[in-house]
Amino acid sequence: MSGKYAMVASTIDWDELWTEPVSDGGGETLQAVGTSVVNDQDDLALLDAYSRAVVGAAERVGPSVVHIEASYSKSGRGRSSRDSGSGFVFTSSGYILTNSHVVHGADQLDVTLADGNQHRADRIGDDPETDLAVIRVHAGDLVPATLGDSKKVRVGQLALAIGHPYGFQSSVTAGVVSALGRSLRAGSGRLIDDVLQTDAALNPGNSGGPLVDSRGNVIGVNTAMILPAQGICFAIAINTAKFVAGRLIRDGRVRRARIGIAVQTVPLPAGLGDRKGSERRGGVLVVGLDPGGPAERAGLEEGDLILGLDGHPVGGIDDLHRLLTEERVGIKVPMRVLRRPEILTLPIVPAEAAAQEP
Repeated sequence: MSGKYAMVASTIDWDELWTEPVSDGGGETLQAVGTSVVNDQDDLALLDAYSRAVVGAAERVGPSVVHIEASYSKSGRGRSSRDSGSGFVFTSSGYILTNSHVVHGADQLDVTLADGNQHRADRIGDDPETDLAVIRVHAGDLVPATLGDSKKVRVGQLALAIGHPYGFQSSVTAGVVSALGRSLRAGSGRLIDDVLQTDAALNPGNSGGPLVDSRGNVIGVNTAMILPAQGICFAIAINTAKFVAGRLIRDGRVRRARIGIAVQTVPLPAGLGDRKGSERRGGVLVVGLDPGGPAERAGLEEGDLILGLDGHPVGGIDDLHRLLTEERVGIKVPMRVLRRPEILTLPIVPAEAAAQEP
């Protein structure tokens, strides 16, 4: 190479050449080969960061995830059945969160920990209304999962579902949080509010396992999927699970109020929606009363249309369920009722609802 060319070469900005497009002289613009290499490296770096996040989260929460086997006896047939699901340790004293439908009514519960050791478990309590349950094992060296804050969850963030689908231990699926604030109908008929939707795949056996964020914090309890749809799965928000778990550990159940009526949701009569406090387009029609129950004692009658309770509008059965909480047990509250042609206010004292027996 001549000195002239050596001088030119020494003044070239090779970084600039590596990333700038060049012309072939015929009007076509070509990308320098080096640019493709750089882009590939960037993609690999991004992919590697994603992989590190998934691996790190799985490694942090994996030791807390357990396999649950529930045994049921069938009276009258002399046969027994077994079912299985997932759960996760959330205290060092052995408390485990899972789904109510995994353990409800089981005669025996066996838990396999991440280290492969199996232990008999006690059912502390379960709440079919939220599909949550707490069981307990007595074992040492347990690794509790870190519970996050579902109020801080954002749509689009990374979500991992960890569990034991079809008995395959510690299976991890990754996706994103698809939506917040969904409502899901529990087996009891009540709505579960503040449910997380994710496209992280769930399969039979995943029920009760944790849904975690990129830091390994639990943000939900996996509970359901929609079949045959793909990528539509649901988890009970961890803030709901914290509240329910606390009540189950303290009382063995979640206390709720009842007023002793059979009802159905109906549209409001024409013109009633224009009246003050009746903006809702529906109400709750009383079709039956428990003899001696709170509603009958308050003077409610069949055919009455419930419009509100304790200052809150009631547009349907789900609204009424949400208002019949523990705080209103034994407390006199006003109920707005349409008894044609009048709107009445009746004082009512909700009673405590009986626990659902396993």
